[in-house]
Amino acid sequence: MKWRIASVAFLLASLCTGLSWLSLQPVLIRLLELGRRLARPGTPDAEVLSQVRGFLPLALGLDLVALTLLAYGILYLTVGRPLRSAEEMVEQLGRLEPDPHLSPTQGGPLLSRMQRALQRLADALRQEQSLTRSQMESLREANMRLTRAQTELVTSERLATVGRLAAGVAHEVGNPLAGILGYLSLARMKAPSAELKDYLERIDHEVQRIDRIVRGLLDLGRPETASPGPVDVGSVVETCVRLVRAAPELAGVSVELSLEPGVLARAEPGPLSQILINLLLNAAQAMGGQGRVSVTTRLEEGEARVMVRDHGPGIPPDVMPRLFEPFFTTKGRQGTGLGLAVSLRLAQVMGGRLGAENLPEGGARFTVALPAV
Repeated sequence: MKWRIASVAFLLASLCTGLSWLSLQPVLIRLLELGRRLARPGTPDAEVLSQVRGFLPLALGLDLVALTLLAYGILYLTVGRPLRSAEEMVEQLGRLEPDPHLSPTQGGPLLSRMQRALQRLADALRQEQSLTRSQMESLREANMRLTRAQTELVTSERLATVGRLAAGVAHEVGNPLAGILGYLSLARMKAPSAELKDYLERIDHEVQRIDRIVRGLLDLGRPETASPGPVDVGSVVETCVRLVRAAPELAGVSVELSLEPGVLARAEPGPLSQILINLLLNAAQAMGGQGRVSVTTRLEEGEARVMVRDHGPGIPPDVMPRLFEPFFTTKGRQGTGLGLAVSLRLAQVMGGRLGAENLPEGGARFTVALPAV
């Protein structure tokens, strides 16, 4: 654009120079007369005329340069700079990125009106972009809430199905289990040796564990209605860690505790223990039985939170959306797919929640959040 302005300025200066020299013929004649007077006496007129002619090109050149610079400055200030500003506005509007700090420059009436129109268009575009971003953010949040609600609904429906199935299982399995427990009690009393009595006690313990699992499945479809009481979360965590230390999955795993004192939750010790034991075992399995598991408790935002973190490979992105679905497992035939589903349901029954996330530094973290007392 600057070269175009310079070309126009040169043409205008040439025209002005020609017109000015045509209009200044009397001045040239007087200049010639002045040259004759200043010349040495006896100097021929031809020599004087030659000297004056030698000065005229220099004067003409200086006049042309001065007029060109003057015309260029005027054109740049009144036309070039406003046009450049308008061009920048149009480019930004084309990219849908109007600059709020770009203000119109002074130009002629036509350019000023054009710049003001472009500025109004840019302001309207900025407002529209701001409104669009706000609407997109609201839509994104609504989609996230809808996705969570849909996931919770699907999970609740599946858990209800599990509960109905478990009710039949509990009825069919409960009576045989009661009979087995009764016979085990009689056998322990009549055991001839301490070793046999010890074996029978271990069998009794495992049968009772089966009974608790069946009853826990039954609770998925029939949540407890009793109001949970205050529970010392740190004490429950310590008890659970002591219980799982003897498990084969934690043979090569160290458990680090960071327990904030005085963290009380509105919960039941039994379901909370079941959740924590399940999370600890899952963390150990995620690391292949080798590594470090960190358990942290704290009060945050009116919630008593327990965070169980492993240092394994983390949760695959394709697994994360289905992590808490009943019967979904990544352990093949070794898993039932009920551990996290049951834990989630138990947390919800107590008025809390259970979530999972991958950490930037590696590993996964599960958070149990319960109402604080």
